[in-house]
Amino acid sequence: MNIDKIAQLIREILIEIGEDPDREGLKKTPYRVAKAYEFLTSGYRKDLQSIINNAIFQAESNNMIISRDIEVYSLCEHHMLPFFGRCHVGYIARKKVIGLSKIARIVDFYARRLQIQERLTAQIARAIMDNTQAEGVGVVIECKHLCCMMRGVEKQNSVMTTSSVLGSFHNDDITRKEFLDLLQRKIT
Repeated sequence: MNIDKIAQLIREILIEIGEDPDREGLKKTPYRVAKAYEFLTSGYRKDLQSIINNAIFQAESNNMIISRDIEVYSLCEHHMLPFFGRCHVGYIARKKVIGLSKIARIVDFYARRLQIQERLTAQIARAIMDNTQAEGVGVVIECKHLCCMMRGVEKQNSVMTTSSVLGSFHNDDITRKEFLDLLQRKIT
């Protein structure tokens, strides 16, 4: 990613919207925005296997494993405005489990690119399924989208919920219900 080129383009945008990029408050803005985009789109420049980093472990467990309330921040591909919320990931291990932190890293890997929430949800589910050979995987994401809050319909309290269920989470109503019920439980 060429930070200098992006900074120059941001400078041109500032001029086009009627700002003076040389005024004190904006002098370093093009560079700061370019660095922010470098971070917010870092998923394009990483490799999933290096993120997982061999943190797949043999386990005799075949119980449901859930990681809830993983913060998710992404940019909508339609307006390049943020959407943010929570991601919940569950899977039933066959003979392999994935390191807990790797689930959150997989969420970030796919979220740190221009996205739509529907695809993001499916990508996370597929990555967990493919790398653990789980019996089933479920992913639920709940997000607020600034493109719907600060422009367009301007609905401040709207939340979008998406789910992707694979394997036994898709094929077995009882498994899917258990997953969704566990997401509703509060930690005391």
